[in-house]
Amino acid sequence: MINPVKKVAAIHDLSGFGRSSLTAIIPILSTMGVQVCPIPTAILSTHTGDFEGYSFVDLTDSMNDFIDHWHKLNLKFDCIYSGFLGSVDQINIVSKCMDWFSTENTLKVIDPVMGDNGKLYATMGLDMVENMRKLISKANIITPNFTEAALLLGEDTTNDLTLEKIKSWMVRLSNMGPNIVIITSVKDLDNDKKTSVIAYNKEDDVFWKVSSDYIPTFYPGTGDSFTSVLVGSLLQGDSLPIALDRGVSFITACIKASYGFKYPNREGVLLERVLENLKLPVIVSSYKLI
Repeated sequence: MINPVKKVAAIHDLSGFGRSSLTAIIPILSTMGVQVCPIPTAILSTHTGDFEGYSFVDLTDSMNDFIDHWHKLNLKFDCIYSGFLGSVDQINIVSKCMDWFSTENTLKVIDPVMGDNGKLYATMGLDMVENMRKLISKANIITPNFTEAALLLGEDTTNDLTLEKIKSWMVRLSNMGPNIVIITSVKDLDNDKKTSVIAYNKEDDVFWKVSSDYIPTFYPGTGDSFTSVLVGSLLQGDSLPIALDRGVSFITACIKASYGFKYPNREGVLLERVLENLKLPVIVSSYKLI
C-alpha cells in the first residue's frame, strides 16, 4: 500500500519560544504536504541563542521508549531527518532509528548541528564531533555549515578559503558516507555581497552552487528552515539543484520579510508571513554548476 502523504521522522529539540527546530520544521514540511512525526530530543522554554536562564528537559530516556514503541508498530518513513542532538547517547538513538525505520528508499538527512562562527557550541564536546563522524556514514545527505564541515574534517576554519579547498572538503566528507554534501553559509568568493550554499553529488560527481544577497543580520533557526525546505522539495520529487534553489529562495524571502521590522532577532524570522511562498510554482533562477 502506498501512502498518499510522505512521512518524515524528525529528530530535533522543541523550543517553546523562538522559531527554530521543530517549531519551524513542522509548519514548513506540513505546508509542503509532508507529515512530520517528531521525536523530541529535548524540550526547552526558548532556544539557546541569546536567551539566558532557559528551562531544559533532556528526553534521552523517553526517546528510547518512544522508538521502542514505533519499532513494535513496524513503522517505516520516507525520510529520517535529525538536527540538534544533546549527547552521544542521542547520536546512538538516531543511528538506531536509521536501522529500524528505513526502507531501501528512505532518505536519511543529517544536519550535524555542532557549532558556528569557527567554534563549537558551549553544549558540545569533541566526543560529539567524533561520534557525529560515525553517524554521517549512514546518511544520504548532510547539511553542515562551514564551521561544522571543518569540525567533521578536523580542519581549521581560519585557513585561507578557496573554491578548490571547499570542493576538496566536500569530496572528503562524501567519502565518509553520504552521497550528497551540502555546505551552508559559505562566503561567496566571487562577490562579497553574496553568500552561497554549495552542494556535491558524489554519484554524479558534480558540484552545485546557489547564491543569494548577503544581508548583514542573523536570525536563529534559518538552518533548520533551509534543510526542511530541502527535504520537502526532494520528497515532492524535485531534483537536487531545484531543492537547493527553493531552500535558498525561501530563507532569503524570510530574512527580507523580517529585516525591516524592529523586533528582537532572537525571535527568529517572521516565518508565518512567508510560509505560503512554499506553495508557489518553482521558478528556477540561481543555481549553477561549478
